[in-house]
Amino acid sequence: MDVAKIRSLEPKLVEFLGLFHDCFDRKDTRAHLGVYVRGQLSELPEKSVEPIALDAGVAPRTLQEFLSQLRWQEDRLCDRLQQLVATEHQGPHVVGTFDETSDPKKGDKTPGVQKQWCGRLGKTENCIVTVHLGFAREDFHCLLDGELYLPESWDADRDRCREAGIPDSVTYRPKWRIALELYNRAIANGLRFDWLTFDEGYGSKPELLRELTARGQLYVAEVPRSFSGWLDPPRVVTRPYRRSRRGRGRKIPRLASGSPPARRVDELLNYPQLRDQPWQRFRVKDGEKGPMVWECKRVMLTVKGADGLPGETLHLLVARNVLDPSEVKFFVSNAPPETSIEILLLVAFSRWRVERCFEDQKSEIGLDQYEGRRYLGLKRHLILSSVSYLFLARVRQEEREKKPGADRLPIAYGHGGRGPLLGLVISPSQDKTAGESGEEDSVAATPQRSRSQRPHHTDPTEVAIAGHRAL
Repeated sequence: MDVAKIRSLEPKLVEFLGLFHDCFDRKDTRAHLGVYVRGQLSELPEKSVEPIALDAGVAPRTLQEFLSQLRWQEDRLCDRLQQLVATEHQGPHVVGTFDETSDPKKGDKTPGVQKQWCGRLGKTENCIVTVHLGFAREDFHCLLDGELYLPESWDADRDRCREAGIPDSVTYRPKWRIALELYNRAIANGLRFDWLTFDEGYGSKPELLRELTARGQLYVAEVPRSFSGWLDPPRVVTRPYRRSRRGRGRKIPRLASGSPPARRVDELLNYPQLRDQPWQRFRVKDGEKGPMVWECKRVMLTVKGADGLPGETLHLLVARNVLDPSEVKFFVSNAPPETSIEILLLVAFSRWRVERCFEDQKSEIGLDQYEGRRYLGLKRHLILSSVSYLFLARVRQEEREKKPGADRLPIAYGHGGRGPLLGLVISPSQDKTAGESGEEDSVAATPQRSRSQRPHHTDPTEVAIAGHRAL
């Protein structure tokens, strides 16, 4: 965003920041909020504390103290952000996303830093990891919250934690547990999600799936190939049994004698229920390089519970990339049985929205440029970055509403445009009027126009909130 644009938006920014004034008891402390947010929205090439402070004519130490020492209510500020989103953007087709991001760091003083998997670099490196909750509805998306993942090595060294200002209440928790805490907080602030979606790092945790089902929350979760269950659930025996009426009886309940073991989802592809089912092709979205087309199959899967017995029955969705058939993804969902493949697939592939948030916040806001050594400063930096991003998202939405003729209906596959909604691609082998040929060379489109249950989907190149590029 260039200087001229920032100046033209100054009245909007002042009004927006005024929504958070009661999070600051002192006027001089409150003034630093505007300094930090304006710095994040500026064209500065580096957006750590020192460049922001120098550009605003403020002593860098003063802005450092604003982040890590001065008293203000960062938790209330985060709650206010979520309440604003709930008030202004809540509606049908809301998709929430759990995801994490990593930022390389030098040294060993940044809170939570250690050698661990760094997704940004694609290798194990010295970095920190933060877990986030994203929000998406129609053209709008933002990050609602974020929290540091504290490795076990840090939790075991409480002296090191105290040196970094990490409270004793902040301990090691699995990433899925942090994600669930973020979800609970958002719900308490009035947000509601029609769906949640997340990658296999979270989908592989049965405890998370059970917790979401217990809360009545629908999800579509990517799961690893090792996720197991039964297509035909085995019989469970509850009758006690003792051989010769002596000794300890077999435990109950238990699988009936001769029951097949639970199978991995990749092994289930060879079972008749999936093997003999025709693939259905869908255009997931249109990217800069053309349509992204995936073909899918769906069955109901009874998952293996923590006790080894049949547990919840879920949708198992298998998706294969048409351009690269070796790329196969597996998803499970607790949606009602009558839910269509199209809806499940649409939710499953909505995770790019939170990835877009990460990309934009790092390239435009400076999310990855925190250089402090205190936990409170990092926590506040994550919150303020979300505040700055929310302002961009609001401005961008207002700009889009000024443009007439924005049509959100799906378009036909192959008509040369970028369709904002997922569409079904019918091949001759799937079209009853096309004979019995198994050829799939030519495909035509069947636009999917029913919008009563469907989460809205737009093309990533159209919904990017990338600072001055989006404004």
